[in-house]
Amino acid sequence: MSSMKQSNNKTLDVVGIGNAIVDVLVKVEDSFLETHNLQKGSMVLIDQEHAKKLYSETGVGLKTSGGSAANTLAGLAQLGGKAGFIGRINNDDLGEIFRHDIRSVGAEFNTPPTNKGPSTARCLILVTADAQRTMCTYLGASIQLEPKDIDLSMVNKTKVLYLEGYLWDSPAAKQAFIEAAETARKAGGQVALTLSDSFCVDRHRESFLELVNGHIDILFANEDEITALHKSSCFESAAKEIKGLCQIVALTRSEKGSMILTEENQWEIPAFKLGPVIDTTGAGDLYAGGFLYGYTQGANLINCGMIGSLCAGQVVTQLGPRPQVSLKELIATHLE
Repeated sequence: MSSMKQSNNKTLDVVGIGNAIVDVLVKVEDSFLETHNLQKGSMVLIDQEHAKKLYSETGVGLKTSGGSAANTLAGLAQLGGKAGFIGRINNDDLGEIFRHDIRSVGAEFNTPPTNKGPSTARCLILVTADAQRTMCTYLGASIQLEPKDIDLSMVNKTKVLYLEGYLWDSPAAKQAFIEAAETARKAGGQVALTLSDSFCVDRHRESFLELVNGHIDILFANEDEITALHKSSCFESAAKEIKGLCQIVALTRSEKGSMILTEENQWEIPAFKLGPVIDTTGAGDLYAGGFLYGYTQGANLINCGMIGSLCAGQVVTQLGPRPQVSLKELIATHLE
């Protein structure tokens, strides 16, 4: 049940590679989703024209730096962990918002912006009254990430390299992932992956399974993603299949809490209900941030899961994926 061995030569706890996205959160009626033929709870990729059209019909939204891995790193940094992020932005207004926000939480972010091509990525997050979020994502500049953009000095000095499954849609980014994972491993670090989205898993099932078997030490997934990965009809059979494929598997199950699996053991972690559920955006991301914070500080796996569960329980009580209260104080109040 022990966690990560402390490494004296690592100056960063977690470095994430993912889409550098600015989220625009808007509350909408179910009828808006129906009008635009959007499946509630899904994430769809859209082009720049479609993005402009949807934005023009939703009105003003809350703009906040997002992207799955970036949210995870922001949570980890807020807890006191040393975080770094690698992702492509354009030299535009949204790019500046992203850079400012990720650095303001204390994360290192040095990927140079591009002056040409698509604008900085944005995600329109449509939040309905039941707190479900439906995401329409324009990936823009983020998918231009390629191997030469990876700051290998940052990768070399991290305890854990955290990879975002969404980037698997880009062949160049996929290659960058594999090279970064190999570099981290050679430097004595570990590699974590979040599956990101069940539709993403459907698109890349075979290569994800290959990746999990060959390169990944820690896997994060929710119930839909893990059942999609194994084409299972139920969570329990998917959990049995994934057990032992990598060192640690953390499976989140919304209000049912989470399950942590190793080859020898499994633990059930309860969910924390800290208030009414307003918006589920970022719940899985913050779970991973809390878990990895505990893991890189040497906590046992049960405590890693408890920290993750608390962070997820807090973020669903607000609009947006970046915590608006002190996560440090939250952990101190509930776990110490």
